[in-house]
Amino acid sequence: MTEIDPEKIGQLINETARVWRHKLDQRLRPLGLSQAKWRTIAHLARGRLTQCDLAERLSIEEPTLARLLTRLESGGWVKRESAQHDRRCKTVHLQRKSSRLLQQIEGTAGELRHELLETISPDDLQTCLRVLAEIRHRAATAATNPVKGLGPARKRKQ
Repeated sequence: MTEIDPEKIGQLINETARVWRHKLDQRLRPLGLSQAKWRTIAHLARGRLTQCDLAERLSIEEPTLARLLTRLESGGWVKRESAQHDRRCKTVHLQRKSSRLLQQIEGTAGELRHELLETISPDDLQTCLRVLAEIRHRAATAATNPVKGLGPARKRKQ
C-alpha cells in the first residue's frame, strides 16, 4: 500500500466522496434519477426539512433547489408546505409515492457500500469511522479565520 501524505487528507476525503457518489449515480440512473434527485430524496428520508436546511445539506443555492423541488413535486415525489413557525418558510417532505423509490435507492446504496467495504477489516473500518467523525467534528467547530495576508488592508502607523 502506498504511503498517504497527511497534507492531502482533505483532497482524499473529497475525492472518495465524489467517486462514491458518481458510482451510485451510475447505478441509479436506470431508475430515471439524477444525482440531484436521489440525493434530495435521501436527505428528506430523514424527516421534514426547510428548503433552507435542505439547500445547505445538498450544498446548493436555494434558487437551484427550488427548481429541483418543482420537478420532484410535479412528479408527486415531494410536497412543500408553509412552515408553522413562519409562513414565508417552506418545509419539504416526501410523499407516500416516494417510499418504494427510497427502498430502491437504499438497496442500491447498500449493495455498493458492501462492495466498497467488503475487503476492509471491521477494526480498520471502526478506526476509519472514528477518525472521520473526529475530523468532521473538529471542522464543524473550528473557528473561521481569514487567510493570512488576504484580510482588509491595515492602516500604517504614522
